[in-house]
Amino acid sequence: MRVPKDIQYIVGIDEAGRGPLAGPVAVCAACFSVRDIRRFRKFSFGARDSKKLTAGKREEWFLKMEKEMIAEKFSFAVAFSSAETIDSRGISFAIRGALAEALAELACPPENTFVLLDGSLHAPKEYLFQKTIIHGDDIEPIISLASIGAKVLRDQEMIALSQKYPEYGFERHKGYGTKKHYEMIRRHGILEGAHRKSFLGGI
Repeated sequence: MRVPKDIQYIVGIDEAGRGPLAGPVAVCAACFSVRDIRRFRKFSFGARDSKKLTAGKREEWFLKMEKEMIAEKFSFAVAFSSAETIDSRGISFAIRGALAEALAELACPPENTFVLLDGSLHAPKEYLFQKTIIHGDDIEPIISLASIGAKVLRDQEMIALSQKYPEYGFERHKGYGTKKHYEMIRRHGILEGAHRKSFLGGI
């Protein structure tokens, strides 16, 4: 990875929950300082796209991320956009909003930050140094860690929702459109504030 001149921070960004029928979309921004690049390479070795890791492995990586953040050698922030926002403004708007919020929480100066994003994501225009990478969550460790952060915290949100509404089984399918989830919607109805009505078609 070639880093532009005068860059002090590298940020990776990915989202989780673009496609489910219920729950928020989550965006994680993960950051390390260029001066700590050797430590980061050692710490992040073996990180992969969260979808290619088991739940247990994701949790292990998440704990490593938290420990590294406590050591002040790495940081990350996760922001959410609700099902209501997705329904009222659309999924693209919701992701952009959560992305901007996560970046703002990191507080990395745009003029000194190089942002690497997965898939079709884009950072706000003030981040002049940014690059969108297809399959970035599997080939750029900083994006892989962002993928893990977004997935783990979104899953936690869905598990918490399942404790309030156990009949929907959110702890198992995390809001995705499984056969069982559709059956529960038909049986119990659409859950206000949780289900994305715009994703449900004629149900």
